[in-house]
Amino acid sequence: MSIPFELPAEDRASSPYTGYTRAHWEAVADGLLAAAWRWAGPGGALLDLPGRPSRSGVRSDGLEGYARTFLAAAFRVAGAGGDDPHGWLDRYAEGLASGTRTPGRDDAESWPLILDHDVQGQPMVESASVALGLRLTAPWLWKHLDAGVQDRAEEWLRGALRHTPAPNNWYLFPYTVAGFLESVGRGDAETAAARRRALELLEGWYRGGGWYADGDGRAFDHYNGWALHLYPVLDAHLGDDPEAAARYGERLRAHLDGFCLLFGGDGAPLHFGRSLTYRFAASAAVGLGALTGHTPLAPGVSRRLASGSLRYFLDRGALTGDGLLSLGWHGPHEAVLQSYSGPASPYWASKAFVSLLAPADHPLWTAAEEPAPAEVSDRVLALPSPGLLVQATRADGIVRLHNHGSDHVRPHEGESAAEDDPHYGRQAYSTRTGPTAPGNVADNHLSVEVAGRPSVRRRIEPLGAGHGDGWGWAASRHRPVFASGPPMVPGLRVDSVTVVRGAYELRVHRVAGAPAGSRVTQTGWATGPDEPLVSSLHALHGFDPEPEPLRAPQGTAYTRWARVPRLAGPAVGTSLHVCLAALTAAPGPGPLAEAVTEFTADGTTGVELAWADGGGRTKVSFDPLRVTHEAG
Repeated sequence: MSIPFELPAEDRASSPYTGYTRAHWEAVADGLLAAAWRWAGPGGALLDLPGRPSRSGVRSDGLEGYARTFLAAAFRVAGAGGDDPHGWLDRYAEGLASGTRTPGRDDAESWPLILDHDVQGQPMVESASVALGLRLTAPWLWKHLDAGVQDRAEEWLRGALRHTPAPNNWYLFPYTVAGFLESVGRGDAETAAARRRALELLEGWYRGGGWYADGDGRAFDHYNGWALHLYPVLDAHLGDDPEAAARYGERLRAHLDGFCLLFGGDGAPLHFGRSLTYRFAASAAVGLGALTGHTPLAPGVSRRLASGSLRYFLDRGALTGDGLLSLGWHGPHEAVLQSYSGPASPYWASKAFVSLLAPADHPLWTAAEEPAPAEVSDRVLALPSPGLLVQATRADGIVRLHNHGSDHVRPHEGESAAEDDPHYGRQAYSTRTGPTAPGNVADNHLSVEVAGRPSVRRRIEPLGAGHGDGWGWAASRHRPVFASGPPMVPGLRVDSVTVVRGAYELRVHRVAGAPAGSRVTQTGWATGPDEPLVSSLHALHGFDPEPEPLRAPQGTAYTRWARVPRLAGPAVGTSLHVCLAALTAAPGPGPLAEAVTEFTADGTTGVELAWADGGGRTKVSFDPLRVTHEAG
């Protein structure tokens, strides 16, 4: 698709995979900023982009437009050593003065006050982008402001320090505000307390292996890269704090060691978790690692991932005809959004431009692009801390994520089926498919139907994960939750194991406590009729032989209409339900029935199978849980 602003010529010598160079990144930043500023108010304090308002209201959305685009401008100008040929910083300086003159006032320019997260919280989110933008551009913007404007800006920003954040990554917003204030000589006990509290919570949320939970529960998603790693590592880098850089940088390095595999061969980041309309912000951690040196990746791999993600979205309609980032994934897509999504929300993608802090002579830009990890070989990687299993196939560049640990259910919340979230509750996600929307048949979902009522999966209890040479597994337990009638059935639970090898997925479920007359259904991947993809599902045990093709008329983020295969079988008491699944590029791997040469089920305690073509034997046992694979 055409991009509504001019880009430099491709450079396939240094960037054989994407053609993009640092100059492309600067041009994209300038193009996005120029398009957004067409919708600025007369004083530049609010950028009221067209579109549906968020739950926070139009004024907060206008602040979001200012703050998030300011972050892109700040990375752009700071990365150029203050060179600002388009005069972006003058505009943001004027907007800062206008927005802080009478905050909270109902007029054309005033910014909303920062209050508690449950009252008027969104401005706290945006305060972090304003503060980080001011910190990055301090020599060229902040230091030239009138003292009165500086004082007003400080007073507005301190609202983030004096009110309660949401119980998750939001604590890093006052942390970032405090870091800016301290960097310009305005720190005090209040800023120190905000920073100390955020880092104390961050320690409790760190689960090892480079992964943070987004709060006290088990939410593991892209917020790891674009928030939980980004703020403390960038703060340490800007503040020249070697102790903090070592502590948080090593965690970033560990995170990138696995996260680098979550980009497909086409450049797409994994479609999983909330706030996916932030799109290429998914590469922020990659760029940050390259900038700071806290990365296991060669510079050419980092650039291939970051530029590949940027180009992936620009080539697939992420921009409107007038150059704005739309609310969606490729183009507009309502099911990707949350109630907090407003017209300027997609500009959280500005965080990807952290790569521009690496100067033109940095290896990130001078080294030749190298293939992404998913392009080198087939890979299987277990991530035990978040309870995730990654499966990548080189031939088609598809990366799949099998979710046995991330649920986005906070500790104090009950397991309400009404809160079912397709971006966390499904068993598997990929770089080529999205979950079907609520009200449509759920893809990659095991449902226990009791008296005709289907269940959903909410809170996930991880049971383990591991990998070997070319294979891996992950397991979890959940209690089925129902939207109508009693919310749960006493004693009903499901233990699930996924084993992957090559393009194949073995899905094993043990259902316990099912009332008489119950039914179990298992769906596969959702694909569109015009997509060059094959979604396969084959019953091995506990299901009727043939899958039925169901339709999801609302489609996914990748296709406007989708097909979903589904298996079904009876369940009573304790029963095993086993199938093979696969998502591949056309023409596919061949009939799944030919992938296995032997299969046996040991009552309800486990299964064993032999893979075709000398692929070895896999055994899954329950009580206790054990998964083994012997090479052929």
